[in-house]
Amino acid sequence: MPVSPIVPLDALRLSVAPMMDWTDTHCRVFHRLLAPHVRLYSEMVHANAVIHGDRARLLASDPVEHPVALQLGGSEPDLLAQAARIGAAHGFDEINLNCGCPSDRVQAGRFGACLMREPMLVADCVAAMVDAVDVPVTVKCRLGVDDDHEWDRFVGFIDTIADAGCRTFVVHARNAWLKGLSPKENREVPPLRHDWAHRLKQERPVLQVVVNGGIATLEGAMSHLPHLDGVMLGRAAYHDPYVLHQLDVAIHGGVLHPREALLCGLQPYVETQLSRGVALKHITRHVLGLFHGQPGGRAFRQVLSEGAHKPGAGWELVEAALAVTSGARRIAA
Repeated sequence: MPVSPIVPLDALRLSVAPMMDWTDTHCRVFHRLLAPHVRLYSEMVHANAVIHGDRARLLASDPVEHPVALQLGGSEPDLLAQAARIGAAHGFDEINLNCGCPSDRVQAGRFGACLMREPMLVADCVAAMVDAVDVPVTVKCRLGVDDDHEWDRFVGFIDTIADAGCRTFVVHARNAWLKGLSPKENREVPPLRHDWAHRLKQERPVLQVVVNGGIATLEGAMSHLPHLDGVMLGRAAYHDPYVLHQLDVAIHGGVLHPREALLCGLQPYVETQLSRGVALKHITRHVLGLFHGQPGGRAFRQVLSEGAHKPGAGWELVEAALAVTSGARRIAA
């Protein structure tokens, strides 16, 4: 049986989780600017959408994003294999299968977290994808669903998928509740058990294990790296994106740059997108958290939020937001 290539370790140490409605190509370009070594993920796209939908929109990416992974949803091996081939042909460096999303819509389609109760089906899906592409095929999963709290059940799921050729697992280290909790509550209510990801790596050292879930700070992320192959940040990377820059420097070395300088590096991309008819609001919505917790952060968000949707809004609005923020920081100092 074919075995998936592993992800290069340097590209696995730090990654940003796939997040619906957030990690589009504009977001990923911004995150790449902050963290040159981070591994980026698309929003989840269903295999049927990749095959039959608007690929120019669904699979949009910029060359600067690499390494970037495409996350697929689905549970039909043939369709996932076809979608994986399309994704690889579009230049994605990895194809990731979602086995962790708990939303009702995902459950109704028999994919996402509910697949953790069907390890053999997931194995068939993974085997078909591994056979279809030359890039790494990886799986993102939870520890279990609902009241599944048995280590043997979890590691049995992992082993079954590993036997199908997968070598890289992103473990969102909490259960998914399929009934009674919203997707937001599913990211916060079920207790975190990072130790399960650590134990998995200890007991299955041949596998690559990345931990996800509840990691929000530089210190928190760095505490996992001596024990695991990588850490994946989710909403923290979106709401406080400067932490990505801090982590990239801490892991890979380099110079820590001010927030203003990093944002100014986005100007050529913004102006190119504006020339193509993209509205400024579609880009600046992803940078609103750059001054999170900093003096002037609220003013920065306010200027962009109130102005980016207006016709003709351009880079000068970003400069105005930076000017207001800079003034507030000088006063605070």
